[in-house]
Amino acid sequence: MSGDARGPLVAPDARDLLRMLRTGPPKTRAQLAELTGLARSTVAARLDGLVASGLVVPAGGELSSGGRPPALLAFNPSARTVLAVDLGATHGVVALTDLAGSILETESRELAISDGPEPILDWAIAAAKRVLRKSGRSAADLVGIGVGLPGPVEHASGLPTNPPIMPGWNRFDVPGYLRHHFDIPVLVDNDVNILALGEHAMTWPDATDMVFVKVSTGIGAGIISGGRLQRGAQGSAGDLGHVRVPFTRRTPQHGAVDADLEALASGPAIAAWMTERGVPARTSQDVLAAGLRGDPIAVQGLRQAGRDLGEVLATVVNLLNPSIVVIGGSVARAGEHLLAGVREVVYGQSTPLATQHLSIVHSRAGATGGVLGAAIMVIQRVLDDPSD
Repeated sequence: MSGDARGPLVAPDARDLLRMLRTGPPKTRAQLAELTGLARSTVAARLDGLVASGLVVPAGGELSSGGRPPALLAFNPSARTVLAVDLGATHGVVALTDLAGSILETESRELAISDGPEPILDWAIAAAKRVLRKSGRSAADLVGIGVGLPGPVEHASGLPTNPPIMPGWNRFDVPGYLRHHFDIPVLVDNDVNILALGEHAMTWPDATDMVFVKVSTGIGAGIISGGRLQRGAQGSAGDLGHVRVPFTRRTPQHGAVDADLEALASGPAIAAWMTERGVPARTSQDVLAAGLRGDPIAVQGLRQAGRDLGEVLATVVNLLNPSIVVIGGSVARAGEHLLAGVREVVYGQSTPLATQHLSIVHSRAGATGGVLGAAIMVIQRVLDDPSD
């Protein structure tokens, strides 16, 4: 991450009060004092800073038994804004959101991440300025920028690290490049982690343990455990694509040897398998199109890819015991074939206790899941925990 010279938006001792107002209905000062166990004078002093910043505003009054009704206070998500950038192998999305993650403006385009960092980030900067202008909001309202990249990222520094499909991006200073135009904190993470954050916030906010798997040009996972995204020591947690898939009776198509999951179940791997069998395909989008039209070779390849993925996810389920496994990415949108293969292996191979209440489902976040997750990443850092 790269920071700026301004102090924190929320004082550390006021975060709990703000969290109560962000996650629940409006409350009075007396209710906040009762919920926190703090003296009313302490609550009032902490609220003063939140009101002064515009993060907390009056929300009318509630009925009382007599006299003046107590004033209700509410979180004001429109007090500040966030820029969110989702960059994939072949797409880019830039959005402006409020502090609740609601999208105010968005712009997207097809691109090639292999073109290198400067032209791609120049587009993102220009798009960010356009969405700000269209929204009528000022750059002074921004609290940060969140960026998702389709490769490994050292989250603490925001630097991409040996990304396999991103020539020219290795150790490129993405936060520094963006801060030449926007002097605000910049957070960068891999695209699967931000998709996990977006899916969790949009669809499964009450789930404390969830695994999001993206199957597209590559394969990766975002891990929500204990309600928090788990990045690991260096930010490489969830790298499913380079896990070896064991040879079993369910995975006969890759011969009698182990192979990397990405070499078996990614979009390009399925496309190559289809091409060998007389159905020309090259990309994940080709696989998606063939799967949606019900091509029998594509269906067979997708089902087998699901089994291969299931071999790895069965171990993940046993190890992490999530309540939900979400399968997303372009390949997963080709109907139920991939998920059918995953379910076949995971439910048959994981322990009964781990699968007792397990749901394996399609992603629901859609095309804006990435920018939503990038915004949530910034919002959590700014409002909840600057050390996250």
